Amino acid sequence: MPADLIRIVSRDSPMALAQVERVRAELAALHPAIRTEVVAVKTTGDKWMGDLSLVEGKGAFTKEVDAALLAGDADLAVHCVKDIPADRPLPAGTMFAAFLERDDIRDALIHPEGLTLGELPPGTRIGTSSVRRIAQIAASYPHLTCVPMRGNANRRLEKLAAGQADALLLAVSGLERIGRADVITEILPVGKMMPPIGAGVLALQCREDDTETIDTVSGLGHPDTHRETLAERMLLHVLQGHCNSPIAGYAQTEDGGELSLRAAVFTPDGKTVLNAHEWAGRLDPSTLGTSVAVALLRQGAREVIDGIPH
Repeated sequence: MPADLIRIVSRDSPMALAQVERVRAELAALHPAIRTEVVAVKTTGDKWMGDLSLVEGKGAFTKEVDAALLAGDADLAVHCVKDIPADRPLPAGTMFAAFLERDDIRDALIHPEGLTLGELPPGTRIGTSSVRRIAQIAASYPHLTCVPMRGNANRRLEKLAAGQADALLLAVSGLERIGRADVITEILPVGKMMPPIGAGVLALQCREDDTETIDTVSGLGHPDTHRETLAERMLLHVLQGHCNSPIAGYAQTEDGGELSLRAAVFTPDGKTVLNAHEWAGRLDPSTLGTSVAVALLRQGAREVIDGIPH
């Protein structure tokens, strides 16, 4: 393989491929002489439309991508951080080379008649299979009903149009990436719908021994996003949540560089909500993530997480 070619592996969904195009564009701007080639794979999570806990949970979206990277069929993997399990290490022999600057972390409501979340009448069916969203809807809008809905964003919009739900909850960043921000009825503030760990962040993963590719792509990394992601993933690692655990949280970097981390653990019915919020002070990002996780564990997060079937 020529040294000026980087083969990028990704899921083959329209959103995943749009994310790859962002990486290719940023690489071309940074290193105009380097060519890129896309290796698209279909993951277990893309093929399976049932409960993710029956097919390895979040790892269902990364296993085939990781395999292509480890086999040498690709040099660089592009992942949504929210899809990468944090309760176990990355596959041996791989590492994160960069985290791209974070996109919008918020969720969006899509309602054909333009109603906001607070205006939806009792019994409104909201299409989502996210345990995080389901728990928060149950906690704050118990008069609404969540109905299972998986598939890529375009497919979910088709299901909405076909009447399988009355409204949808989708990530703002995902809709923007596929050019469908036009369908958004309401962007929900994080105080109303807390995002998943790693929301809006794209990670670049390489083989540890491929120093040439690591050196080439590391310049795409965004320092604030890197610190935020480290804090969030350490939180999730310490909590040891599984794919049925409603866990939400986000780190923020203020103008002065100060880092904070807010997180919550829910029961699926939304009747128990544990919250923690800390500023880093002199703590490094990983220590901040650990500290917030410990604060949640002291409130009973271990019992909540372990009490949820998976």
